[in-house]
This record gives sequence, structure tokens and C-alpha cells, in this order.
Amino acid sequence: MNIAVVGAAGTIGKRIAEEAIRRGHQVTAVVRNPEKLSEDKEKMNIVRASAVDPSSIAEAVKGHDAVISAYGPRFGEEEELLEAARALIEGTRRGGVQRLLIVGGAGSLITDSGDALMDTPEFPSELKTLAMSHADAYGIYKESDLDWTYLSPAAIIEPGRRTGQFRIGTDRLITDESGSSRISVEDYAVAMLDELEDPQFTRTRFTVAY
Repeated sequence: MNIAVVGAAGTIGKRIAEEAIRRGHQVTAVVRNPEKLSEDKEKMNIVRASAVDPSSIAEAVKGHDAVISAYGPRFGEEEELLEAARALIEGTRRGGVQRLLIVGGAGSLITDSGDALMDTPEFPSELKTLAMSHADAYGIYKESDLDWTYLSPAAIIEPGRRTGQFRIGTDRLITDESGSSRISVEDYAVAMLDELEDPQFTRTRFTVAY
């Protein structure tokens, strides 16, 4: 496929782009600062666009089979997630692309207590604003008429190993026997590309963890 990855210079976006290339897809990295990917210009097409500007998104994604958004706001600018959600939906549609996959947040996943993860006592207070913005952005994607998929990670997502082995859920936080909820960025990228290639969660949310 011909895939546009918005935010391909970030930790998660870069792994998604690398996983797509590994599988033989053509990748366009849609980024705010193309110079950050200067070493990767032999592997992918790199274009400059803003995730909060629907016109630049439309131009960047035109002619692609799918858009994957790994957009993440700067610290202190979490509200931009809502602006980006609206811009990505409009820009994807105007660019003639129907399939949109989104790197989401884990904060709105339901825990065993029945509370959202972001409402539990253990959730870091400094991440609450970001989690709430992710939850609000998810609500915007849910109203879209695109073929969207929202992938929430485990409670903890960090660079690690690509194993290809993980569990899949929907709206509930996945934990292991010790109560831990983790996924590597590499395996998260595997799950995203699996969903792109063999859609199981169109117009809904899913989550992955070990």
C-alpha cells in the first residue's frame, strides 16, 4: 500500500513507518520538520505539513491508500489534539482517502475497578491533561464518517523489542498477572500494521498489551 504517516519523526510514528517499510509498503512521512528525517530520505518520501492544518494534510495525503496519524502535541499544548483530530479528518477526506488509523491514548481505557485509567489514583497527575485531551479527540474520531480505527496502547508504552506477540482487547485495559500493563513501541507498530493490512476494528477502538 501507499501509506501516509503523520508525525513520522516521533518515537511511535518512526517505528510505524519502519514497520510499514519492513512489510514492503510505500511510506510518505508527513512531518512538521522534514530535516529530522534527513537520514531516512532514501527509504521514504518526506513532506512538510501541519497536523492542525486540513489543507496541508489534504495535499500531503492525496493519492495514498491510508493515513496513519501518530501526531503528538508538545507538552503544554495538549488541547491541540482536538484541533488535530478535526484537521486530520477533514484533510484525509479532502485528500480523497477513506482509511484513517490513529495512535491514541490509554487514559480512557476501563480498568478492573470500573474507572477509566486516567481516573485511578495511580495515574500520574502530570499526564492527566494529555489523557483527557486524547479522550476528547477519540470522541471526535467516533463521529467521523471515515473508515477510522483508534489504537490505544497499554498503560506503559516504551521502546523495546519487536516480538509480534501480544494480547488484543477493545475498551478495557489489558494487564498481566502482576497487574502491569505494557507494550513496546515496536510491537505497537506491529499491531497497527496488522490492522491496516487485515482490518478487524474499523470504526472502533482496540488496544494491545502483553
